[in-house]
Amino acid sequence: MITCQVILKKNREKSIINRHPWIYSGAIQRMEGTPQNGDVVDVWDKNARFLARGVISLRSQIRVRILTWRHDEAINSDFWQRRVKRAIDGRAALAADPRTSAYRLIHAEADGLPGLIVDKYGPWLVAQFLSVAAERHKNAIIDALTEHTAPQGIYERSDTYTRELEGLVPVTGPLWGEIPPDRIEIEENSLRFLVDVKAGQKTGFFLDQRDSRRRIMPYVGGKEVLNTFSYSGGFSVYAAAANAGRIMNVDTSEAAHTLAEQNMWLNGFDERDDIYAVADAFELLRAYRDQRWTFDVIILDPPKFARSAKQVQSASRGYKDINLLAMKLLRPGGILATFSCSGAIDAGLFQKILFGAAVDAKRDVQILEHLHQGSDHPISLTFPESAYLKGFICRVW
Repeated sequence: MITCQVILKKNREKSIINRHPWIYSGAIQRMEGTPQNGDVVDVWDKNARFLARGVISLRSQIRVRILTWRHDEAINSDFWQRRVKRAIDGRAALAADPRTSAYRLIHAEADGLPGLIVDKYGPWLVAQFLSVAAERHKNAIIDALTEHTAPQGIYERSDTYTRELEGLVPVTGPLWGEIPPDRIEIEENSLRFLVDVKAGQKTGFFLDQRDSRRRIMPYVGGKEVLNTFSYSGGFSVYAAAANAGRIMNVDTSEAAHTLAEQNMWLNGFDERDDIYAVADAFELLRAYRDQRWTFDVIILDPPKFARSAKQVQSASRGYKDINLLAMKLLRPGGILATFSCSGAIDAGLFQKILFGAAVDAKRDVQILEHLHQGSDHPISLTFPESAYLKGFICRVW
């Protein structure tokens, strides 16, 4: 039963009519009723016409997350069953691919499930409940996941900063079924990886780069590769599979390098003469510049530099700096594979940043390929924020 109505200010309904799933606190004129955090509310325009139905978060700037635009659709256990099943059905092609056993199963708002991330690692699921909407209905979501996927176990990694913005405390640990091992072995495009879902970055592996890892393979055969922010060696394993020359992995975490070496060995690349440098990528690239080191291929896959629009300017400087350094370190005709996972920086802005870096580096740079997140991370046309990962493969002369 709906006990509260959220009435929008005049002329603030356009984004909701256009099916954007967020309502910010500044768009709300008033509320009728006294909702509790996580309650389902109806959203009306100033003339009391129904617009949508969602969940209210009283401590977040995103005050309402829309779940449905249908007046006759109740938010109950059947609703969560339908939405979860729809997301799973959308990954049917990946589920049928014998070469890949890990992929994103639910991609939050883009799958109509605000604040919910679920990644599949073989028989295990790793879930992030990042909004009050997802947290409040956690049990119904777990029921739907177990019914439609029959996992061996579900592990929670709700430990990101976005949860804190909702006034929720970080939570990690087993949710359902068996507790996963410390290392889960997965397969991706017939390559094997060990994943630490309990303490690794994100949910344990950068699943969104699956397609990009494969796309770099034609460019690395016999080449000396510098893989920065290398984490567990995803790009390096693909490069080794494409017969790359020596690979230098750069990451600040010694534990990540240990996992990267294990992933190399797991794929039979234990005889290679690769390097694993525990270092800050910016500092190391500057040192290589000063020492006049050069490489054939450089991969830049840094963490998110901009968490919000307020950080775009400083993040842009960071992206320009590291790409400028990389361009100076590449031999003529070298390859730069560069990425940004900052949702606040779109592909157009990222390309402008690369333009500025190329001008300052005094190098001629050609874009060979545009890269983006895989199909298991779909982009909703009415929610452009879901298009967060962008990248380019460039040739630098």
